[in-house]
Amino acid sequence: MSRIKNLILLTASLPVILAFLAIMAPAFAASNEKVLHNFKDNGKDGYSPEAGLVFDKAGNLYGTTYGAPYGGSTYGSNGTVFELSPGAGGKWTEKVLHEFCAVQGCPDGKSPNAALILDAAGNLYSTTQSGGAYGFGTVFELTPGAGGKWTEKVLHSFGSGTDGYFPNASLIFDAGGNLYGTTYVGGTNSNSGTVFELSPGTGGAWNETVLYNFCASPGCVDGQHPAAALIFDSIGNLYSTTFEGGTGSDGGYGTVFELSPGAGGTWTEKVLHSFNNIQNGLEGVYPWDSLVLDAEGHLYGTTARGGADRNSNCFFNAGCGTVFELMPEANGKWKERVLHSFYNNGKDGYGTEANLIFAAAGNLYGTTEDGGAYDDGTLFQMKRGTDGDWNETVVFSFGQHGIQPWSGVIMGPGGKLYGTTLYGGTSGTSCGDYGGHGCGTVFEITP
Repeated sequence: MSRIKNLILLTASLPVILAFLAIMAPAFAASNEKVLHNFKDNGKDGYSPEAGLVFDKAGNLYGTTYGAPYGGSTYGSNGTVFELSPGAGGKWTEKVLHEFCAVQGCPDGKSPNAALILDAAGNLYSTTQSGGAYGFGTVFELTPGAGGKWTEKVLHSFGSGTDGYFPNASLIFDAGGNLYGTTYVGGTNSNSGTVFELSPGTGGAWNETVLYNFCASPGCVDGQHPAAALIFDSIGNLYSTTFEGGTGSDGGYGTVFELSPGAGGTWTEKVLHSFNNIQNGLEGVYPWDSLVLDAEGHLYGTTARGGADRNSNCFFNAGCGTVFELMPEANGKWKERVLHSFYNNGKDGYGTEANLIFAAAGNLYGTTEDGGAYDDGTLFQMKRGTDGDWNETVVFSFGQHGIQPWSGVIMGPGGKLYGTTLYGGTSGTSCGDYGGHGCGTVFEITP
């Protein structure tokens, strides 16, 4: 069975991570994987990293964990920001830079599950899914200081008035230093989510503007519940996905949308593609994560469900997920093409909810949280052939060390790939409510 993060509307309570699957499979021997860090439920380290990583200029890795049991706090499992620094002999040293919910009420945020981004000065930015002044999530900044200390500052607390809340995704910068992101729920239309901008103001304050409220049209044909980060194209348009909504033939199973800036700070939304229904559609449904854009202006992404495999009981016969491409056409419309349908066949991965990345050779890399040789997730590659078709290859099956990668990977020096797994590792502890299957890892894979 697979994990899927949150398939239904979030409520004001914290999202519950689904109970873990079966006991870990036998050891998978592979020389191309190296575990850089095993998270531990020891009262100091974080655990269960849901998000991907980011490198700084010095080669240090930064990430977040969803939980951190009493690591200096008295208020429970509330998440951390961590740094991994490379040292002699290939060893990496972990340091917790911030533990959330440092005081009662968690005004500094709680439960981060999005990747960090860096600015030119080395400051870190991301979101927390809850906490803050109203309890509905934050945008925060971490600033390095003397003696290796980092200071956290909340730039925005969600949940005031018609604001969005429960931000699930990471942020992006524009050239002017403004931040852009999404909230899964909230806004002015049936709690269907928002796209927002944060702009730096005087005295260190940041001002939020809601650029778009989803479900602005009957039936939410414009999309509903954006769970993914945004991306820019070269002329300043924003692109992303919504998990639900759209004009699917028997309901809304997600969209790809574009937001275009106009006069007076207005933004116009356009749905580029609505995903088809579970019963009859083979194209995929429920896109969860962000998109990537190639030099030709084509968009690439994944769906968590749907696709051609309808017979292996993937998620109650809802399909095992897809990799898709969207191509702009001369008439202003976009054409979707399924590049790969995942299969629950003991070899392929399935249930991808992570973003893709491009490698230098034009290959795509991504992860699945289930499937593979041990049903604990995979790292896969999509390679374009001379005929224009794409071929999928499983690069690595998780199972011995970390298991269930919930996020995508990033590429480091020498073409090595780096990422996190939600569970697994050598800690052998219970990690809060997740069962005795390890507390997650940071890994390096040489494809």
